[in-house]
Formats: sequence, C-alpha cells, structure tokens
Amino acid sequence: MLDLTPDPASLDPIETASIEELRALQLERLRWTLRHAHDHVPHYRQAFAEARVHPDDITSLADLARVPFTTKQDLRDAYPFGMFAVPTEQVARIHASSGTTGQPTVVGYTADDVDMWADVVARSLRAAGVRPGMRVHVAYGYGLFTGGLGVHYGAERLGCTVIPVSGGMTERQVQLITDFEPDVILVTPSYMLSILDEMRVQGVDPRSTSLKVGVFGAEPWTDAMRGEIEEALDMHAVDIYGLSEVIGPGVSQECVDTKDGLHIWEDHFYPEVIDPETGEVLPDGEEGELVFTSLTKQALPIIRYRTRDLTRLLPGTARTMRRMEKVTGRSDDMMILRGVNVFPTQIEELLLAVDGLAPHFECVLTRPDRLDVLTVRVERREGWTGDPAEAARSLAAAVKHRVGVTVAVDVQAPESLDRSVGKARRVIDQR
Repeated sequence: MLDLTPDPASLDPIETASIEELRALQLERLRWTLRHAHDHVPHYRQAFAEARVHPDDITSLADLARVPFTTKQDLRDAYPFGMFAVPTEQVARIHASSGTTGQPTVVGYTADDVDMWADVVARSLRAAGVRPGMRVHVAYGYGLFTGGLGVHYGAERLGCTVIPVSGGMTERQVQLITDFEPDVILVTPSYMLSILDEMRVQGVDPRSTSLKVGVFGAEPWTDAMRGEIEEALDMHAVDIYGLSEVIGPGVSQECVDTKDGLHIWEDHFYPEVIDPETGEVLPDGEEGELVFTSLTKQALPIIRYRTRDLTRLLPGTARTMRRMEKVTGRSDDMMILRGVNVFPTQIEELLLAVDGLAPHFECVLTRPDRLDVLTVRVERREGWTGDPAEAARSLAAAVKHRVGVTVAVDVQAPESLDRSVGKARRVIDQR
C-alpha cells in the first residue's frame, strides 16, 4: 500500500496547536454556544432553569458537567424545528434520520454550518490519505441521510473529483469502479463487503482495482474487518465517525499513518465520556458512553448529546486533539445474555478468525422457553470445502472462551443472508 501520510504543511494550524491553545479556544466557543442555545432554543432555556445553571456560570470546561444532557428523545419531542436556534428562513439545509425506530430527528444547517461541515470533512479525508485531484467514489446514501452529501461537500472542498454514486445497484458500483478508476471509496464497511462479493462474481480481482483508500463509517467495525478489507483490496481502510445530531460525518477521523483511533476535531466538537448508568463524567482512558457538545454550530447547537456509542478518550498522537477508540458498540445494540454484555463487534472479531467463515453474519435473539438464546447466523466463504459443523463448533467455543456466553452457530451457504446497502442490521430480536 502507498504511503499517504499528509505533508505537515498541509494541516490546519489548530491540528498541531498546543493543548493550552486548544483548551482556551474550546472554552471561548463553549461559552458562546451555551449562551446561543439558552437564548434561542426554548428547550435549553427550560432545561438549564430546571438544573439551576446559567451559561454565565460556566467558567471552565470542567463546569460543563453541571449542564443537563440532551437525548434523541428531546429532538423527537421538538419535531420538526423546535430545536433550531435561528429562524427557519436562515436555515440553508435540512437533514433527518430515517425514523425507523420512532419519530425522525431533524437537523438544520445555516450556510456557515454547511461551510464548516465541508471544512471538517475535508480535514478528515486529508487525514485518511485522500489528496486533491483524487477521484472519490461516494457509495453512502444521499438525500435526508447526512452521509452522502456530507462527504461529497468535503471531498469537493479538498479539491477531489467526486463520483456521486450513492448506495445500491451493486453491479453498477463495480462497473463504475472498473470504468472510472477512482482512488478512494466512501461507504459503510458492511456494504463494502457486498461490493467485494460482486467483484468476485464479475471476475474482477479486487486487488487489481485503482482503489488506494477506503473511508468507512456509519456503523461499528473491528480491526479484524480492517484486515479483511485491506488484504482483499490492497488498500488502506480507515474509520470516519459522525452522527447527524452533532453534524454528520466528519466529527472524528482515523489517520492513515497511525490507524490508532479517531482524532476528534475538538475545535468544533467537545467530547466527554460518561458512565451510561450514572451520567458521571469519566476520566480519559475509561470506557463509557460518548457525549458531544457542538462548539460552532449556529442552526442546531447541541449540548451534551448522548450518542449511545461506547468508547474511551485517548491522548492525541498524529494530531494534538484527543482520539476516540474505535466504537466497540452501541448501548442500544448491546445484547444481555445470562447477565453478560455481548456486542456484535465481539462476534465479528471472533468469526473472522475461524477458517471458512465469511464476514456476513447476524445475531438472532429468541426465547423458546424461559431463557434467551443467541444464534449467530454466518455464511461460509465462497469455494470453501471444509466442514461447516466444525467451523460452527470453533466459533461457539471462541465465543464461550472470550465472551463467556454459550451461543448456537448456524453456518449457511454463501449469499444466503440479506445484504445491506447502508448500515448493517446485526441484531434481530425475535423474543
């Protein structure tokens, strides 16, 4: 794989500024954000009053812990525009979640917000190894979902040539990769696996393509999955993180030269990690639920938003700004089996170490009697001639040893499980 480490001179000065300079900027921007939210969003004005805290009381970053959290339900209760801090005529863009699990959450952007968003995504792509002039194949969905348009604007801001394919039509994805010869692909990791399968069906050697970098986000994925993709395509696979309520993609990014966690762009998004049960702020290095406060957003300032993503904060390496470890899972994706917390990422890591098993799987929860049962449905690899029963026993034993729970394993034929063109659905609860 090519060395795509960026030229230090190409970085934004704040990326390598001192910790002291960064913290001073954060405090200044935090105090502005709290006043802006308090003065223009009735929800925040009421929440601050109930917590008996005023923006003027916040004189240090540590004081942020006195401010109440914001949840997805708060945004749903304010549907559609109740959380906006500017008049709707000043909103340049509206996005929304799919609403598949309830009322959609609606987010808005002023023209300045869209401009900032493009900047942080461009910064993210540069950190990922993307360079001006490269061709970028965007297979994230467009529309109300923030993924497609978010990375599109950032790639253009960086000076790339954008190929806005969107999701779906997997045969065409492969055709365009072959014909247009992009350097970069932006897509969910689970859909990248579907594209890989289609390449093999069409007789395309994945290692022969023009792709040099894959920037994967929108769902948790493991280092084992990184190895699978990098080996198959002979390209760098790096993680990008974001969520609509905070901005969309571009909140944090893994650097191609270190691949050791995602640097958070702390000049725009202030992170905390909390105990998900008590809400207590945890010290850096301890795992908990990730919380974000926006520092520069105008249309939809977000204060201490509970993401439900589980990770920990680590010191900066390639950049001054702190890193977040790859998300291990979401608190709402966590399965509790016999009192043990189980995440799909744990299953993914273990099954990729078993000979003959493909990275296409789903976790099915049932309750045939009084006890819950977890069945891992996983496909065998195309062309593998080993014993599926032995592979199933190997995976079940690995899960029992590493995770501490007993699971059933159902090894199925290739192409038997549903393929995702967006975020993978790993947990199917049939209880």
